[in-house]
Order: sequence, then structure tokens, then C-alpha cells
Amino acid sequence: MSVGLALAVLSSACAAPPVLSERDGRVQVVTTTGLLRDLVQHVGGDRVNVTSLVPDGGDPHSYEPSLRDVRNVVYADVAFSNYVMLEEHNIIRTLDANLDEDAANVSLAEDAVKYAAEIIPLVEDVSLDTIWLGLRARGDGAEHGANRASDVLVSATEVTGPGRVFGYLTGSFGDTDVYFDSSDGFDAGTGFRDDTATLPADAHTHMSWVFTEPGVYELTLSARLRVDQESKPVPLGESTFTVTVGVPPARATSESGVADPVVLDQGHADLTVDLDRGELYALYDPEGGGEATQIVVPADRAVIDVPNKALDEIPAGPQHAFLGHAGDQIYQLPQAVLGKHVHGEIDPHLWQNVRNAMSYVEVIRDTLIEEDPEGARAYRRNATAYLAELDALDRYVRERIDGIPRDRRYLVTTHDAFAYLADAYRVKIAGFVTPNPAVEPSLADRRKLTDTIRNLDVPAVFLEPNLAARSSTLTEVADEQGVRVCPIYGDTFDDEVTTYVEMMRFNADSLRECLG
Repeated sequence: MSVGLALAVLSSACAAPPVLSERDGRVQVVTTTGLLRDLVQHVGGDRVNVTSLVPDGGDPHSYEPSLRDVRNVVYADVAFSNYVMLEEHNIIRTLDANLDEDAANVSLAEDAVKYAAEIIPLVEDVSLDTIWLGLRARGDGAEHGANRASDVLVSATEVTGPGRVFGYLTGSFGDTDVYFDSSDGFDAGTGFRDDTATLPADAHTHMSWVFTEPGVYELTLSARLRVDQESKPVPLGESTFTVTVGVPPARATSESGVADPVVLDQGHADLTVDLDRGELYALYDPEGGGEATQIVVPADRAVIDVPNKALDEIPAGPQHAFLGHAGDQIYQLPQAVLGKHVHGEIDPHLWQNVRNAMSYVEVIRDTLIEEDPEGARAYRRNATAYLAELDALDRYVRERIDGIPRDRRYLVTTHDAFAYLADAYRVKIAGFVTPNPAVEPSLADRRKLTDTIRNLDVPAVFLEPNLAARSSTLTEVADEQGVRVCPIYGDTFDDEVTTYVEMMRFNADSLRECLG
């Protein structure tokens, strides 16, 4: 349900009692996640009524807000999000579009920096043996009036080549969201109805690309910026990219006239809309070093190489029927990270360092005092007590992990969400599993994971409970190598772990028990 439709339903049902607010004198607070809800509850105590949009056990990267969530936002006095692209874009849009104009709207990861929170750039592992190819919106679009709730619309408007072209995203549980599908033609009339991907400003997304026949393709993308739901989209440019599929990249020069080509054949690349420059180009990162190693490649020089080793078969199942018949051969550049994965340049999982969570608490305290000055003494008292508890928690986590021999402090997981834990508590990230979500993991994927476990003599791998249903590769390889599979919590609670303190203590204990 769209935010606009949700508001229409809400206004027509105003006789129904509010879900969050009973207007009982307490400050009404909405958070995006249960983890933030817990922090707010500790600071706010009895003076706040707090609820989270993403339910415990839910995935903040992919959760879609409900009408009930919209109602909660409408009645809130204060909203706390993590932001830096942790949450699904529709969660942020729901907050920004429906929150009262007088309500506080706080992005904790950003505001916590003034309390000495440490930020880690998000550098992605480029372990796939074909290029990662995604979409990116670069820049903040401030000159157009863009904000964090604005949409960047990227549309495929034309393709030439010997076969069909698809661009799609595979969700957390195997469902597919098709962005581009040339089999029924692109909507070249407007370019912004079908065959369109939507991104926040200054973010990118992973996705899978499929080509049905070998040869040289030319794919034209067009982009617009929609500042808000009422505004007419602003054109941001159009460019054509060349793709060589199962043939030598040199054929791009002879068949498409690409002069002085730059072949994109390793690491990570995004077909990028630059909001500030008003153009589309390829942002190429062959070494996986993030901003330090990114190269801007003009669209008319970029040649995206889809090699013969990308030859695959269409998986069975209705979710892939749009590609054709199961078993038919295709060339596929696989999605690099399982599930909906839209993010920016900053790792958003700051709370895995307890000192960063303490910075969050200070921001929460100050925000509640500003909203409810009469409660200032209570908020300061609660925050002081909770900060002391978190300080003790930080020491506990550090002591537990310090008890693990240094040559055994290697973390292998299913989700790249623990860089802050590794940096703060001296753990080494040995790898995370990023299988092709559309097909069975390749022998190369399994071999890399097997070699990592064997060469480092890793005694255990770690699995987030909410990801257990889609982690067969990790568990199978662990079983083959005779190592334990142990639990670790990333960004959501469940019935066993219901608070932030419990989560971090659990993680420290699990690491100590399974690695020590």
C-alpha cells in the first residue's frame, strides 16, 4: 500500500482509536527497529510510549510499512531512525511523509557523530568471479530540493542485441522483483511506469542481470528525480551502455563503435545516475576499496563484460518463470548480496560497538528533553543509569572476546554486519557468505568458503537466527569441515533475545564459547 493510499484510508477512518497514541500525557515515540525502541525505552522510562515499525524478527533492509505503521507515525511526537541506508526506503518515506511537522525526526547514526560515535566506510567484498553490477544514485540532489525521502527513478528505455535482457532483485526469501524486462518491450513512451527501478538519493542496490543470447548489447537508461509524491519528476539525463555477452569485449569496438573502451570485468560496478551533474555513467571499483578505488567511466567508453563462465540455467520455480523455461541456458551476472540490499557508503550497523550505542543514548536523551522539558531530570537520570550499564556491557564484551586466542578470532557469517564489532573488539572478519540467490552456489563459492575455514583453522561459523532459512551453504560447508554453527545477532531481536544488552552479551558469550 502506498503512503498516499494509506493516508487516504486513515483520513476516512478517523473514528478508529489511534494505535500508538492514547494521548495519556506520555511522549509518543516511534522508532524504525526494535533495537532503537529498546534504547528509547531505557531513557524515556514511564514518560514515553514507544513502538517500532519493523517487528522483532523482521528485516529492516526489506520491511514494508503497513497501514498500522502509518497511523503510528501520524500520532508520534518523536521519531528515531538509524538511517545511513539501514532501513528499507519506504520506511523512511513513511516517516518523512506522515510525521507531524512539529515532531522531532532524528537520524541516530548521523547525529551520534557529535557524541564521538565512530563511523566505518562500507567496503564490499568482491569475491564473485564475475563483476557485481548494480544501480546507483550518486549525490544528494540538494540543488533540486531532494531529501532523504525523495526517489531517483532509473528506467530502461531501449535495448539492441541478439537476445532479451532482464534486471531483477531477489528478496530475502527467494521472491523476485523485476526491474527491467525487454521481452515485452520497454515503456519508451514515458519510461517511468514499467521497467523502472527506484532508489533513494546517494544510495545503490545490488541486482541480477540476465542476457538470453551471446553477443553485443546496447542498453539505454534514463533517469529522473522525484522530490516528493506531488512533484513532477525532474529529468537527470540518459545514456547508453555497451555489454558484451559470451564474446570478446573487443567486439564492442567493431560492432558498437566504442572508442577507447574501458572493460568492466571484475570487482564492483554501478550504472550510476549523478544527481549533481545530471548524467549517467559507470562507477567502477575493480579492487573493492570503496571511494578510494572508484573510477568514473563515461557511458560511451564503458564495456561491461559478461564472460562465458556466466553461462547458467534458469532455475525451477514460479519466481523465475519470467526468464523463460526452467533449464534453458542464460548468461547471468548474479546479485552480490542476498536479499534487498540498498545502502550508501557508510556501514549502518554502528551499535555492534557498544560505545556507539552509548552515543545513540545521548542523542535520545537530548531529543526527549527538548520535546518534554518537564521530564529533563528523569531523562538525565535514566540515561546516566543506562550509560553506566552500557559501559559495563562494553567491558564485558571486551573481556569475553579478549579471552579468545588471537589466532582463533576469525568471524565467518551470512551477513556483512559485524565490522564495528570486529574493529572495536579485535576480531577479524574472515568472510561472509554471498551466494548467487537465483541459483545454487557455485563450486567456486563453496571452495572459497571451504578454503577459508580450513586454512584459518576456523573452529566455528556464525549464523543469525533470522537468516537460518537461507543459509544452507554455510551450514553444509561447516558440516563437511566438522566445525560448529553458532548463533549471532545482527540487527533484530527474537523471542530469546529481547534487549540490546542481552543481544551484545549473547554475541560475546557465543563468540567466546565457539571460538575460544
